[in-house]
Amino acid sequence: MIKNVDGNGIESQSANGYADWVDDFTAERERRAALGDPVWAQGAELPAALVRSIQRFQVGEDGDGVELRAKAAAAGDPAYAEAVALFVAEEQNHARMLALLLSAAGAETLCGHWSDAAFVRLRRLLGLRLELLVLMVAEVVALRYYRALRDGAGDRLTAEVAGRILADEERHVPFHCRRLRESLAALPAPGRYAATTGWRALLAGAALVVAYDHGPALRGLGVRRASFFRDVLRSSAPMAAAMDGRGPLPGR
Repeated sequence: MIKNVDGNGIESQSANGYADWVDDFTAERERRAALGDPVWAQGAELPAALVRSIQRFQVGEDGDGVELRAKAAAAGDPAYAEAVALFVAEEQNHARMLALLLSAAGAETLCGHWSDAAFVRLRRLLGLRLELLVLMVAEVVALRYYRALRDGAGDRLTAEVAGRILADEERHVPFHCRRLRESLAALPAPGRYAATTGWRALLAGAALVVAYDHGPALRGLGVRRASFFRDVLRSSAPMAAAMDGRGPLPGR
């Protein structure tokens, strides 16, 4: 198999390298279309703290992904670039569903939030590798948040929307782990471990901010701030090992 190394140290495999992920995202898009949307007309009953929390996550899911798609295209693997475009479309669908959930609860969306603006600026600083590492921070935090929302909201529509988003996020993590494993493979073992250690430190900071900022909503979902923080960090250990080559890639 022919490999090229781009400016981020990422080995770009042949065009077939990510064909399986293109198939995965495409099949999910078709399954989603066949399933249709949740029944928005049933409405949603959400406390004010949870509305504010969902509003902030909706901002984070929204975006056109222009920078990420451009960097993926520049990496030289057409199949990977296509898979990234399909990933971005799934994230946009999350934003759409959260906006409709808020509307079903009689609430509006936000124009922006400082936490999302900070993540976007950080992701755009360097190349694809850093963007994916920062993106993985958001994905891992989202896994715990949407699980809490699905299990603790006590509202049928909210649980359905959160469950759909959670299922997508659980597929996204192996996708990004695989690419980051390829990227970090260009570094010596100590460099790979340093990169994932730094990633986990960044994740810890983000989890702490989310636990504090969304504390009232998390309490309403039956999750304490400290538990949320610990759960996020605990779940990140096998992902870090998968990215730096110490452990297996997570299954889809």
